[in-house]
Amino acid sequence: MIRPTHSASHGRRAERYGVKLKLERWRVWFVLTCLLGLFAALLGRSLYLQAWNEGFLQDQGDARYRRTLKLEPNRGMITDRNGEPLAISTPVQSVWMSPRSVRLLPAGQARPKDWKPVHSDDEEESRVPVSVDELTRLAKMVGMPPEELIGKVGATRKNKKGEEVKTDFLWLKRHMSPADAKRVLALNVPGVYSQTEYRRYYPAAEVLAHVVGFTNLDGRGQEGFELTRNEMLAGKPGSRTVIRDRRGYIVEDVSTIVPPQEGQDLQLSIDRRIQYLAYRELKNAVDNSQAVGGAIVVLDARTGEVLAMANAPSYNPNSRVRIDPANKRNRAVTDLYEPGSTMKAITVAMALNAGKVKPNSIIQTGNGMMSIGPATIRDDHAVGAATVEHIIQKSSNVGAAKMALMMKREEMSDFFYSVGFGEKLNTGFPGESPGRVRPWKTWRPIEQATMAYGYGVSVSVMQMARAYQIFAGNGEVHPVTFTKQVAPPPGRQVISAETAAQVRKMLEMVTLPGGTATRAQVVGYRVGGKTGTAKKLVNGVYSDTARVGSFVGLAPISNPRLIVAVMIDEPSFELRYGGLVAAPVFSNVVAGSLRLLGVPPDAPTNNILLHGNEADDVKEDA
Repeated sequence: MIRPTHSASHGRRAERYGVKLKLERWRVWFVLTCLLGLFAALLGRSLYLQAWNEGFLQDQGDARYRRTLKLEPNRGMITDRNGEPLAISTPVQSVWMSPRSVRLLPAGQARPKDWKPVHSDDEEESRVPVSVDELTRLAKMVGMPPEELIGKVGATRKNKKGEEVKTDFLWLKRHMSPADAKRVLALNVPGVYSQTEYRRYYPAAEVLAHVVGFTNLDGRGQEGFELTRNEMLAGKPGSRTVIRDRRGYIVEDVSTIVPPQEGQDLQLSIDRRIQYLAYRELKNAVDNSQAVGGAIVVLDARTGEVLAMANAPSYNPNSRVRIDPANKRNRAVTDLYEPGSTMKAITVAMALNAGKVKPNSIIQTGNGMMSIGPATIRDDHAVGAATVEHIIQKSSNVGAAKMALMMKREEMSDFFYSVGFGEKLNTGFPGESPGRVRPWKTWRPIEQATMAYGYGVSVSVMQMARAYQIFAGNGEVHPVTFTKQVAPPPGRQVISAETAAQVRKMLEMVTLPGGTATRAQVVGYRVGGKTGTAKKLVNGVYSDTARVGSFVGLAPISNPRLIVAVMIDEPSFELRYGGLVAAPVFSNVVAGSLRLLGVPPDAPTNNILLHGNEADDVKEDA
C-alpha cells in the first residue's frame, strides 16, 4: 500500500479548511442579513409609528392618561338697584365615574382586599375590579336605582372602528353639597371622583322668577336676564391639561394653566322691596278672585326704569323639579289683551292734543247708546250730556267713541304708534310681543270707534305702563329699561305739557267719589288712573262671562313718581270690574312704595273715601 506524500496530505487538509471557511462565511452573511432585515423592519415600523401613525398613538395615550380639565368661571351676580343679591353662585360638588377604568365583577364576588394593579396587555385585566355590592351602596348614596348604575357601568358602545368600548365618563349626581359628596367618596368605590361646580341660587325665589329667570345644570341661562345676558354673566372657562395615573390621581401638569375669566355682575333697575309688594298684592288678588292669572308693572315715572314686574302664577327657580311651562310665561311682556277702558285716557289725550275738544267740551251721549251701521255701542250707565272730564270719570264708551270719530284714521293710528303700541319695547326678554294695531286703511267706522275704548287693539301690560308716561311728565315717552340709570334717557314728545296736565286732572277724578276707581285711593297721597273691564275673545267670540280687569295709574298726581299697571285675567264674574279687582292692588302697592321711596305726602290723611256697599261703586264693562 502506497501512503500519500506529505504535500498531498497538506493539500487535502487545505481543501477541507477552505470548504469549511466558505461554509462559515455563508452562515455569517446569512445571520448578518437576517439581523439587518430585522433592523430594517424595526426601523420601518418605528418610522411608521412615529411619522405616519403618530396622531393615532398620541390620541390613544392621551385617552388613557391625559385629561384637559375645564376650569369653570364664577358666574356674575345679579343685584337690584340697591345692591341686594337677586342671583348668586355657590360652589357645589358633582360626583362622576369612569366606567372604563373599572372591571365589573360577577354578582356575589368581592374585590380581593390585597388586590394590586396588574400590568397586562389585556386592558380588561388591568382595570380595577369593582363588585356589585359596592355599586349598590354607591347607587343608594346618589339616589340612583342600583340596577341602572350597574347597567351603565357594564355597558359598552362602538367606537369609530366598530370596537366595543366602555364610556369614559358618567355623571352620578350633579350639584351635591360638599358634605354629601364627601360621604360618597368615603365609600372608596374605584373610578369615582368629584369636581367643583357652581349652582345658581335665587334669594327672592318666585317673587323675581320672571325677571331674573334661571340657569340649567350646566350654568347656561334659560329664562329672564339669565338668558338675555348669559354671555356677560357666564364669563369664559379656563383650562388645565394634566396627566392622571391609573387610579385617576393627577401626577403632572403638561401645559400652562389658562385661568377662567369671571362673569360680570349685572345691576338691574328693580327695587327688591317694591317687587315684593307688587308680587304679594298681585298674588293675593289672583287667588282671592280665582283668576287665571295676572301681571303688574311698576315704572319710575321720571326715567322709565322698571322698579317691579311680577306675574301670577309664578314658580320657584331654585327647585329642580319640573316647572309648569304656563307658570314660566312672562305675562307682563308676552301676553296680549284688549285694554278696554284704560285706552280712553289715550283717546282723550289724542283729541285734546289735536284741538278737537277741550276738558269742558260737552259731548252728547244721549241714553248711553250709539248705532254705527248694524252695530250698537252701549254705556253701562247713561251720562247724557257730559264734559270730557266727566266722560273719563264715568267711563262712557259712547263719549270716547265720538271723540275718536273726530280724528282721521291715519292720525289715530300714528298716535297709537307714538305711545308705543304695535312696536317692541326692546327690553331684551325672549318672546316679547309688539302688540297689534291693524293697518289704518282697513279700519271701518265701527272699528275706529271701538278702539277708542280698547277693543280691536292688543297690548301688553308693559306697553300700557309705558304709554301712561305721557301723562306723568311733560308729555314725553321714555324707553323702558331694566338697567339702573344715572340720568333719564332722552324722551320723545307725544303730547304737550298742557294736555298732560289736563289728563292728569281727569285721572284723579276717576279715583274720587263718583268715579270708577275709588278703591285706588291711597291715604295721604293724591292718585289718578283709569279702570278697564274688557270682554275676552273665546274661540273668536266675545264671552259673556270671561273678563280682563285692569287699572293703570299715577302717584302722586301732583308730581308723579310711579306708574303702576295691573291686569287680572278672568277673575270671578262678581269681581270682574277693574275698579274692584285691580284698583285695590294699585292702592296697596303705591301706598307701600311711596313710603319706601321717601316721597312726601301731598294730601291729608283723611283724604280717602271709606268703602261701604259695593253697590255705591260706579262700575263699567268696557
